[in-house]
Amino acid sequence: MKLIVDSGSTKADWIAIDDEGKILFTTQTLGLNPEILEGDQIIARLDDRFDIQQSKKTATHLFFYGAGCGTDRMKINLTTVFQDYFPNAKIVVEEDTYAAVYATTPKDQKAIVCILGTGSNCSYFDGTQLHQKVQSLGYIVMDDSSGNVYGKELIRKYYFNKMPKELAVEFEKEFSVDPDFIKNKLYKEDNPNAYLATFAKFLIQHKETEFCQKIIRKGMKSFVKNYVMQYDNCKEVPVHFVGSIAYYLKDELQHAFDKYNLQLGNVLRRPIDGLISYHVANK
Repeated sequence: MKLIVDSGSTKADWIAIDDEGKILFTTQTLGLNPEILEGDQIIARLDDRFDIQQSKKTATHLFFYGAGCGTDRMKINLTTVFQDYFPNAKIVVEEDTYAAVYATTPKDQKAIVCILGTGSNCSYFDGTQLHQKVQSLGYIVMDDSSGNVYGKELIRKYYFNKMPKELAVEFEKEFSVDPDFIKNKLYKEDNPNAYLATFAKFLIQHKETEFCQKIIRKGMKSFVKNYVMQYDNCKEVPVHFVGSIAYYLKDELQHAFDKYNLQLGNVLRRPIDGLISYHVANK
């Protein structure tokens, strides 16, 4: 049995398949980002799902694609945790961009591949390997146009009284704006980036308003200029995306790409289904 996992900071999608690609089960855990979780926290999230617990001894392979796995140190740390948990499985840990590549990019083709979800990143795939010009430093200083950055911007606009009154009323109905509640979420609880990203839903729901459009356009422009346009051949290859922000704001993304004469390629909400086809074809 092969386990295929696509993990962001917010959630992780799990699919178990046999050698022919038949789905044995699907489940979901909270995100398993090793940059912000300790080993015991990761184990607790695995133990929380019965199907995963029952697969400890029977799993032969674990292919894990995750946020926070962009450095060798994080890959090694997570591999160690998984190897202890799945003692009979071959463990492969890659950064989440590889899941996006395998799900969106036809075999041997070149492309720029991006993630726009809770976080964001951008890489160039030469048909064989990934190349990055911008090393992500995480949600505090980077993650342009991501859910957590948009969430941060909405909170700031609200507290600086720069959100239109009618939207502020709606904002208060959907979210707790109590300062102590927000600070506890940001500084005392796990996954503050995922918490910030929950506010992005409000931006998407009200994206037709001038206020939200301005925030979205600013974020998209920043991502295109700071990430995509780092690559000299960015206008010669398609630019693929995975992630909820890219998926639900595809029209706005297309508008930004038209402005810079870039080619928007495939846009998927989740790469997990494409990963099944990839692993069956490359078994």
